[in-house]
Amino acid sequence: MRFLKDMKTLTLLLYLISLPIGLFAQSSGELLQKVSDALLAGKDDYAVSLFRQAAEAGINQTEMFYWTRVDKNTVVAQRLALELAAYYKNVCNYDKAYLFYKEFLQYRPNDVFVLVSCAEMEVMRGKEVDALDLYEKVLKLDANNLAANIFLGNYYFWQAEQDKKKLENEYKKIASPTKMQYARYRNALSDIFSTRYAKARGYLQHVLQLFPSTGADKTLKRIKEVEAEIK
Repeated sequence: MRFLKDMKTLTLLLYLISLPIGLFAQSSGELLQKVSDALLAGKDDYAVSLFRQAAEAGINQTEMFYWTRVDKNTVVAQRLALELAAYYKNVCNYDKAYLFYKEFLQYRPNDVFVLVSCAEMEVMRGKEVDALDLYEKVLKLDANNLAANIFLGNYYFWQAEQDKKKLENEYKKIASPTKMQYARYRNALSDIFSTRYAKARGYLQHVLQLFPSTGADKTLKRIKEVEAEIK
């Protein structure tokens, strides 16, 4: 009899394990009601945990809950905005992730972590120029921020390479350049170096002070070669 009882228990456990997890999962509506209750009770940590689960269960309803039922003047509202940003980033919805990182920055505009996250989303959205402004702001707040130094170093290097290539192609079109045209060409090269390559070098040298990057080292060698060509 004990054997049969144990077998029944084992069979029941195996059956429960085999059932879809969603059978036991709570709906986003149920979870969000618990979020409301937790917020009213002042249990912010619990509310945030429930909110995260609600996002996984139903992001549209959870986002609507944030916009319509969360007091934006509370500290917990900032944490909920970050939860939504993280969710959208994980599912590669970079427009929505950017939206909620910006939402958070309304509360804390000088938060370096979120500024970097916001800049990353701008890059993923193909808006490198806007990312540039954000990363420059980051460095004003934290000069040793690795992500910002890497982006700015590579950004200015890429711009320099593009400008140099364009200038050289235009100059090659001149069949018999005059001394004046050659002088202008050389001056333009020098300008590109001082406004692009030199900036890139400064950021990438700082990267090497912070982190042993083979990529930064390779780019710095290329900049050194360009400097030798121009001189």
